Amino acid sequence: MAPRRRKRAGAFPKPVETPAPPTPDPAALYAALDLGTNSCRMLIAQPKGSQFHVVDSFSKSVQLGAGLEASGRLSRASIGRTVQALRICKSKLDRHEVSRMRLVATEACRRARNSRDFIRLVRRETGLMLDIIEPEEEARLAVVSCAPLVSTKTEQLLVVDIGGGSTELVWIDLSTVPRHERPRAIMRLHAGFHPPESPFPAAKVVDWISVPLGVATLKDQFTDVDDDAARFALMSWYFEENLHGFSPYENEQAREGFQIIGTSGTVTTVAASFLGLKRYDRNKVDGLRMTSDQIDKVIRDYLLLGPDGRRQDPRIGRDRHSLIMSGAAILQALMRVWPTDRLSVADRGLREGLLYAQMSADGVLEDGPF
Repeated sequence: MAPRRRKRAGAFPKPVETPAPPTPDPAALYAALDLGTNSCRMLIAQPKGSQFHVVDSFSKSVQLGAGLEASGRLSRASIGRTVQALRICKSKLDRHEVSRMRLVATEACRRARNSRDFIRLVRRETGLMLDIIEPEEEARLAVVSCAPLVSTKTEQLLVVDIGGGSTELVWIDLSTVPRHERPRAIMRLHAGFHPPESPFPAAKVVDWISVPLGVATLKDQFTDVDDDAARFALMSWYFEENLHGFSPYENEQAREGFQIIGTSGTVTTVAASFLGLKRYDRNKVDGLRMTSDQIDKVIRDYLLLGPDGRRQDPRIGRDRHSLIMSGAAILQALMRVWPTDRLSVADRGLREGLLYAQMSADGVLEDGPF
């Protein structure tokens, strides 16, 4: 038997180089920043087929609207936290050499008396120019972001975006659009809720509303109510009262072809709780369909936990525990007003809508199925 060859002392295996991922071409990158009442979020992405690939992201709870309900102004502490977060966003934009971007602010800046001063301060301190957008554009961008989740069987679509300071609802009639065209018809709404004449089948926006109540502003309305269950019931009732001007197709909700898509941290948190996720997984949450019974059970569990239990629950998370019940109150009111047996969960929103709108306008997305 031939003796085994001994390895030489000090011999090393030949190194195998793992090819580094290609650095994205800055010319192909787009950025979208959403500064809301509670959070500052940003995505940097490049077009990929009919969608996009995220290159970098940022998300931070800055509580820009803290105290706004009482004072009507953005506080110095809130502004300080927000400017610090925006500096990080600026460093990411510079590092990736992004030139095409849309940076928007929503309800807190729409309402605050000192918002113009704040916008000037942000420009001076970070070099970023924020654009305060109107509720209609916010609603439109939320709708566009959900286009990939629209079923080809959907004839009546309700998109709900529960934000920190406001909640947008948009009702869309797709019944005259051929089935395979329905997701693309939603995407075309980036040009406006009432786009100009086009050879393509059009999605018809029947009605939309922006309710100036989101998870932060609704919570602030009822801080004087000590009982947890009573506070929840009052919040849900109060939100429903603010929906009285929006009731299209109220006798047709149960018909086949009706779809509700919910987009917000509230909806994704409820979905993560339903799935029992201790670590959030977007791939399991985005596109999930939940029944109204499943949603009700999660909300009942939240109430049983109480404030201390919700604070400790890993499925809810530290940034969300103080706001989850006001969001759940909004969600429960919506499911009560439009009784349907299913809600489609969207882990997407304003940022994705901003990206889709920019890329669609530039013609860099393939006209393929989603």
